[in-house]
Amino acid sequence: MVPFLRRLRTPIFTFCFLVMIASNTRGAEKPLKVFILAGQSNMQGHASISTFDSLADDPKTAGLLKEMRGPDGKPKVCEKVWISSVGCLGDAYTDLKEKKGKLTAGFGAPDNKIGPEFTFGLTMEKLLGEPVLIIKTSWGGRSLHTDFRPPSAGPYAWSEYELTKYKKRGDDMEKTKAEKVKATGVYYREMIGHVQKVLKDVNRVVPDYDEKQGYELAGFVWFQGFNDYVAGDTYDKQMKPGGYDLYGELLGHLIRDVRKDLKSPKLPVVIGVMGIGGEKEDKKAPQMHFRQAQAAVASLPEFKGNVKVVPTARFWDDDLDEMHERMDKLNEKLDREFKKDPNLKKAAKEEARKKAIDDQFKPEEWKRLKGGVSNGGYHYLGAAKILAPIGKAFAEALVDTPPVK
Repeated sequence: MVPFLRRLRTPIFTFCFLVMIASNTRGAEKPLKVFILAGQSNMQGHASISTFDSLADDPKTAGLLKEMRGPDGKPKVCEKVWISSVGCLGDAYTDLKEKKGKLTAGFGAPDNKIGPEFTFGLTMEKLLGEPVLIIKTSWGGRSLHTDFRPPSAGPYAWSEYELTKYKKRGDDMEKTKAEKVKATGVYYREMIGHVQKVLKDVNRVVPDYDEKQGYELAGFVWFQGFNDYVAGDTYDKQMKPGGYDLYGELLGHLIRDVRKDLKSPKLPVVIGVMGIGGEKEDKKAPQMHFRQAQAAVASLPEFKGNVKVVPTARFWDDDLDEMHERMDKLNEKLDREFKKDPNLKKAAKEEARKKAIDDQFKPEEWKRLKGGVSNGGYHYLGAAKILAPIGKAFAEALVDTPPVK
């Protein structure tokens, strides 16, 4: 018996050792990484899936396109990334319907589009190699000065410019102020409420989530700004340096309040600086001043090291923009001409439009325009070639911004 036991001792020891290692490995599993993506229409995403092919024509984006598609040529479905998205998933801004599941294309404004979330998740899956949960809250046409106004910013502050303008117009100021009070902070509360709802029951979104493993709030991305940028009443000095300083103050409050309400005091933050129109707008008011106000927040001493900015203007496509503007002008001209002859038949209009397009665009230009643009300039042209690299950049910025202990 003794020799036999001696022969068994080494295999038994090895087996026990392996069991111990496996047990320790399970115990050492990392918490589920949770990223929050928030903002308005460009965080929702208006880049149609039909514009994916346009990435193939540029060496800078061709590699990213390969990551966006599976072996079957269809948009890739992530194996380690899940998403819960609320906001405007249809035409109504108040549509709070949740869409959830494994991340793939189709979590944009309507379900045939993408926002930054798609390539954000693809990049996180590639860089981290571990399970990720994205919680996306985004509503189109919403401002920081009112709709997303954070609690610590206090009530909306009316400027003398606004009050004087409304009084001259004869507005009912009591009614106007009451409506403003009712609208203030609604979407901030919706954002925080949905994040808390998902975190309270993670298994509802991530089926195999292990509560013992837990989760880690690993980053918050803010991509918003257009409705503040065009709010001439609130930011009445927008053409002057510092004209959007109020936006920067509000954004600072937002970061502090999100961290407080989610009990994550050093939550890494990325601010997507508005890039509509490209880098040429960096030197033109008012967008120059707006971009400066967004970027300045990261330089505050309290945010040093865990708040970063990603300028999105560098991803703009000037050629696509020029062709899109050319097409807009052509459509305006044709519409004016068609109105002169109300009896003109549909077939004749289509033929006239086709001839005008052939005259204005080379075949390769028209192909690129039709395949690359699916929305207006304020929505980054609805171009995956622009929006996909933005999502990737957001993820890379967060991976390079570890939580501060």
